[in-house]
Amino acid sequence: MLLPCCKITSMTSLLLKIFVKNYKDVESAAVRDKVGKLSGAVCIVLNTLLAAAKIAVGILFGLVSVFADGINNLTDCGSNAVSLVSIKLAARPADKEHPYGHRRAEYVAGMIVAFIVLVVAFELASEGVTKIIDVFKGSAEPLKWEIWTVIALSVSISVKLWMFFFNRILAKRYSFDLLKATATDSISDVCSTSAVLVSVIVSHFTGFNADGFMAVLVSVVIAVGGIKILKDTFKHLLGEGADETLTKEVAIRIKKFDGVLGVHDLNIHNYGPNSYYASVHVEVDANAPLLESHDMIDQIEKDFAENTNINLVIHLDPIVIGDPELDKYKEDIVKIVKEMDDNFDIHDFRMVKGPTHVNLIFDVAISYETKLSENDVCERLKSEVASLYDNVYVVPTIERQIK
Repeated sequence: MLLPCCKITSMTSLLLKIFVKNYKDVESAAVRDKVGKLSGAVCIVLNTLLAAAKIAVGILFGLVSVFADGINNLTDCGSNAVSLVSIKLAARPADKEHPYGHRRAEYVAGMIVAFIVLVVAFELASEGVTKIIDVFKGSAEPLKWEIWTVIALSVSISVKLWMFFFNRILAKRYSFDLLKATATDSISDVCSTSAVLVSVIVSHFTGFNADGFMAVLVSVVIAVGGIKILKDTFKHLLGEGADETLTKEVAIRIKKFDGVLGVHDLNIHNYGPNSYYASVHVEVDANAPLLESHDMIDQIEKDFAENTNINLVIHLDPIVIGDPELDKYKEDIVKIVKEMDDNFDIHDFRMVKGPTHVNLIFDVAISYETKLSENDVCERLKSEVASLYDNVYVVPTIERQIK
């Protein structure tokens, strides 16, 4: 029994209207926390009801897979409780021990959920293997056909499918990875419960006890879902590069300010959902008054603090413009770098002239995907410049960048 998507969306909107004030403000951390708590509460209630029904059916009719599926729902309650606690912890403000806040607590909760799911999968597989051994020994009895079994499993599939769509809608609307993990867990339960229902039907019509085989199959489905959740949360905890779209948006926003000549060395660090700290070098005209440039930098930082969820720190980088000799050297260096890889770039280009030679000092930003080593890039630059000029030397600093 599948619920139409429009009804699921309507029910989700109704719950948001009742329990979450200003729910349309998807960027608000406070709203996001309330949405997470709503999801946790709804899932705990539904999982508790499902667990009670399926455990009762499993015990009454001796269905290991039904009983195990009920235990899985019970552990889901524990997962939901962990989520609620983590959301409350994540909402705590920064303190002396955690100056960047507690938002990463959500990732820790996701990892705990993943471990719980994997333990359940292991236990279910063990029970299934025992049942399979009984089948080969000839001691397994056909599963009893009871209408209440079919009803309990069918209702469970419908409810879990609703929970999947409910959490997926919230996860997408509020960029909530923890709810995405909960949605993944729910759709895994849909698959596992469907498999249990199939085993009951097969046994009824063929006399073959497929309970153990389906239990093993269910455990695999659950384990795959748990591994996926674990992989995603571990990626966040380990630290990952900023989303390319976000990086571009930050650079574009900075460049809108008058006086900004360029942006480079942009580093964005994620300290939990919608919690970012960033640093960047902003190029300005070296001949512009220092106080005016500094004031512009302050305005950019203020703009990000008031209108985004990014705490931005800017390094003012004065560059010389309008010097024909320096511009010519820079043009040639850019050409050499682009010939190596069009994704490469240079910045912080400076010229230091001495009585016998000229040093060109600059940074070269190379992509992580390039097959060229840092030494290859340096040697190529030195060779190419030596072929163009006498007594001109390059002093490049190679750095990696995300494209």
